Amino acid sequence: MRKRTVALIVAAALLAALVGGVYWAGRHLFHEPTARGVDSVIGELGGTRVLGVFAHPDDEQTVNGLFWRAKRDDGAYTAMITATPGEAGEQSPQVGRQSDLAEIRTAEALKNSWNLGVDRHVVWDYPDGGVPDVDEQELVDRVVAEMERVKPDVVVGFWPESGATGHADHMRMGEITERAIAELAASDGAYSGPTHLVYTISPSTALSMFGGETGAFVVEHQPKPDLAMSAEPQKKHEGWSIHASQANFMQESYLLPNWLTYLLWDQEFYSVRDLSEDPIR
Repeated sequence: MRKRTVALIVAAALLAALVGGVYWAGRHLFHEPTARGVDSVIGELGGTRVLGVFAHPDDEQTVNGLFWRAKRDDGAYTAMITATPGEAGEQSPQVGRQSDLAEIRTAEALKNSWNLGVDRHVVWDYPDGGVPDVDEQELVDRVVAEMERVKPDVVVGFWPESGATGHADHMRMGEITERAIAELAASDGAYSGPTHLVYTISPSTALSMFGGETGAFVVEHQPKPDLAMSAEPQKKHEGWSIHASQANFMQESYLLPNWLTYLLWDQEFYSVRDLSEDPIR
């Protein structure tokens, strides 16, 4: 009996070591060594008013932690722009008529941002997949107008050369965001733009392993992140429940169930541009 007990203890210890090793190896896929951990990116920057500029409903899923903690912990005013209603997306699973997808995904985006405590969220009607074809100055003018209304000291958006996922709409909105900030800085208005521009950055190792050609493109063209903070995994799970038409997106992208993905990917990563030291020209 004693030998059997010892054998069970040894087997359990080996199993625990194996599971622990696999867990830490998995976490390494979603680790960025250049990123310094902080409780809140917005708190770290001293932000009080935050605007996110995105392309599609569910893009805000990349920044749950930042917006949730900005409101809950820092008391910041938070706002978002979503440029398209996402009508060209594939439903996964299908929750309604494809012809109604713009309305469905708009509602999902507004509900999810409300769940994150966002104070203001505008969803525009530019064509999903067609943002690069929209008149550039029109987009800049609309983003400028929204910035003048919100008056953010921190703007959160996409790195123009990679767009976090390689999507052309993301990259275009990253470019438009930078152009809008440059126009405000050059203006003589009462509001001259934000003090910081924060880019959402995707985990490089995971993209390299699971992202195929698109992942390799993103890794090659995005900067190394400066800051890391909690991804608020519970808010991620809640967000995909709210974005019911896209609920299987992460599993299809990373080939892992959501619960396992966010067990391993429990941080968000950001590259920060201090516009007082590095203005956009």
